[in-house]
Formats: sequence, C-alpha cells, structure tokens
Amino acid sequence: MTTDTSITAPAVTSTNAVLRVPPAAPAEAAAHFAASLAFHTDVSDVAAALTAAAESGTGPGFVLVDSRSTRAWEQGHIPGAVHLPTDRVAQLADTFLDRAVPVVVHCWGPGCNGATRAAHALASRGFQVKEMLGGIEYWIREGFGYESADGPAHRAADPLTAPAGADDCGC
Repeated sequence: MTTDTSITAPAVTSTNAVLRVPPAAPAEAAAHFAASLAFHTDVSDVAAALTAAAESGTGPGFVLVDSRSTRAWEQGHIPGAVHLPTDRVAQLADTFLDRAVPVVVHCWGPGCNGATRAAHALASRGFQVKEMLGGIEYWIREGFGYESADGPAHRAADPLTAPAGADDCGC
C-alpha cells in the first residue's frame, strides 16, 4: 500500500469569505502550525516558565529580552527581562546574551513589529530565538506583574484577555 504524501488544499467552492480560500490540507496545516510554535510563544507560557523557575530556584532555560526603547523600558518592564532595544541588537547582543541560551523577545504588543525585527536580527547573528506574542501589552492585560521606576506594579487582569478567576486559560 502506498500513501499519498502530496499536499493539496481541498476543493471548496464558497461565497463565504472564510472559505473563499479553502483551508490547507491537514498535513500542510500541521507543518505550518508546528513551525509557528517553533517561532512563537505567548505571555502565559512565559509567565508560567518564569514562575516555575523562581519557585524551583532554577533558570527558565531562556533569557527574556525587551526590545522597546529606553523610555518605554523605564515606563514599565517584566521583572528579570534584559533590555536590548531593537535598533541596538547588532551592537549589543554579544555583550548581553549567550548563543547557547534561547532568547524570547518582546516589544509593545500585537500592533508592533519591533520584536519581529529584533528576533530577525538575533537569529541572523546565530541566536536561537522566539517571539513572545502579545508583548508587554498582553503581559499587563493578563494581570502579570511588572516593574517601573516606582517599583513593582500589577494591574487586574482584563477579563477579555484572561479567564476570570483562573490561574491559566486552559490551553
């Protein structure tokens, strides 16, 4: 028995805007989403990893890099993050980062591509890197703590971005 491994999209004809372009074949979709997971993580997973590392006294296995400007960093940043502005990655990455340790980079939020540009610059220089989806915007919106010049800070989770009364979203 032979197995057809070619990837073809199913033939779907629809006036529905969602299905006007048919979904990818399952094998193609699986490859795409597996690749996406290799490139991205989210704020909840980063927070869980940082919390587990703090509770166990071990490192999280990655370094978190905030690629925003100095002014933005001073406004508030994730505890333990390294500040490495996107436009300074080429000059400073080797000073602050170790190529043997994966990097998770973030910027403002989903409407900003600063983290993508920083991740590209890091990967081009030989660093293993993932982008944290949502950036500091979703970090704060999901109720995780941050630091500013005034000290530690925390806001209540936005009920539209984090499940009310739950420690995690269950995904």
